[in-house]
Amino acid sequence: PVLYSYFRSSCSWRVRIALALKGVAYDVVPVNLLKDGGQQFSAEFKAVNPMQQVPALKIDGITLSQSLAIIHYLEETRPNPRLLPQDPKKRAQVRMIADHIASGIQPIQNLGILKQIGEKKVEWAQNCITSGFQALEQILQHTAGRYCVGDEVSMADLCLVPQVANAERFKVDMAPYPIITRINKALLELEAFKVSHPSRQPDTPADLRA
Repeated sequence: PVLYSYFRSSCSWRVRIALALKGVAYDVVPVNLLKDGGQQFSAEFKAVNPMQQVPALKIDGITLSQSLAIIHYLEETRPNPRLLPQDPKKRAQVRMIADHIASGIQPIQNLGILKQIGEKKVEWAQNCITSGFQALEQILQHTAGRYCVGDEVSMADLCLVPQVANAERFKVDMAPYPIITRINKALLELEAFKVSHPSRQPDTPADLRA
């Protein structure tokens, strides 16, 4: 497998965690979203992913983009350890939380949007994340155990940790979100989350390395 990734991309990080949990070895092709006006806009990368976004994963003879689609494929082809609970209600809750982050928070504070916003980009990102986290904290009151849904790591957790890292980058006050904070801390102690961390990637700049 070959993963087209950017060290700081939260969507790429989700997939790196899934690959680590599933024990899938892979090669990384770094795609620098800032260099040369954004390497994702090159003709070479557009041939890999027409949406010109990371991540993209070449695996089993196909090329997949969109982090949740990639994680679903890994779940269906490499079911252990499972990232979706067997219980239909818990499974729906996992998908709900994953979508809440992957559709409702991350896209409206990502690099492409922030470029359009301009000078007020930090304030914009803070507002997007805060409103999303207010809702998420409320949801987690009903679903959380040790992790987002019960006591098993799920797809929801793969979305949570990168989003908290984004929040910290944009100096969001995390005090109002004790459940999110607790779960994030527990997840960052797991090896799969450590090895996939942005501070430990092949393309991580020297000054940001762990």
